[in-house]
Amino acid sequence: MTTQLGLPDDIQACLFDLDGVVTRTAVVHAAAWKETFDAFLRERDGADFRPFTDSDYDEYVDGRPRADGVRSFLASRGVELPDGDPDDPPDARTVNGVGNRKNELLLKKIRTDGVEPYEGTLRYIDAVRTAGLATAIVSSSANTRDVLRSIDAEGLFDVRIDGVVARERKLPGKPRPDTFLAAARDLGVEPSRAAVFEDALAGMDAGRSGHFGYVVGVDRVGQTDALYAHGADRVVKDLAELGGRA
Repeated sequence: MTTQLGLPDDIQACLFDLDGVVTRTAVVHAAAWKETFDAFLRERDGADFRPFTDSDYDEYVDGRPRADGVRSFLASRGVELPDGDPDDPPDARTVNGVGNRKNELLLKKIRTDGVEPYEGTLRYIDAVRTAGLATAIVSSSANTRDVLRSIDAEGLFDVRIDGVVARERKLPGKPRPDTFLAAARDLGVEPSRAAVFEDALAGMDAGRSGHFGYVVGVDRVGQTDALYAHGADRVVKDLAELGGRA
């Protein structure tokens, strides 16, 4: 292990998730999903509906592309909707309509409250780049570029693989490893020489199945054991714990 970055010596690139790793937006995503799903379930089941929970978020939604999250959670409640079209209105009773409602709520919350970065992560990325390692942002969010620009962090990454790029390239999202593999490929680095940094269980699964050289779980919500169970080599509460003083 290197003493500076807390990574194996042969790692050449670092692939970072956005929400919950670089920015404090995971909680905003969770709130937008809860508002969306609770309204849907209340309309469907009445006042005695079973609300969307933190466990539902972790198991079915966190880290997945928006439409996959809708399908996964609704399937857990025995609900199946037609996919519809990506530009369906937010009130459409389709997978894309429900997802677009969530995104509408998310953007409203971001505009109202702003976006806050994790300073320990930004310092760590600075140290990674100072050490000569390549960097990529890998997120299922279609709003990745706007979020990075809002915290003046777009220039910290050599490659961006997000929801927009994944759709253009027809890349399946996490827990499949394809988006991380695409980032490594764009950087010209073998997966075995790349480290993945994720806070979502789906991201851990992607790191494990993609055979990446090192997978770091970032535990923001008290799920250390689950992150290890899903393939983390190491779990930290903040990337500052790894070292890396820029």
